[in-house]
Amino acid sequence: MDADHTLDCIGLYCPMPIVKTSQRIKELSGGEVLEVVSDDRGIKSDMPAWCEKTGHEFLGLQEDEGEIKVYVRKNPTTG
Repeated sequence: MDADHTLDCIGLYCPMPIVKTSQRIKELSGGEVLEVVSDDRGIKSDMPAWCEKTGHEFLGLQEDEGEIKVYVRKNPTTG
């Protein structure tokens, strides 16, 4: 999946990948896609829940040998 920006959260565990995503997504323009790379399995349920709560779009995830990439599109109306 193509992303406009990548956030490396390898070695960070709950809640830090979500905290870092929240901080980083504020720097993006509406509609841009952020790829979050993590090895915390909790991100697979935490990120969709966070997106639902904040209004951003969870686009899906890819998992390969313990590395999890999740994709989030910033809500265009949040600036």
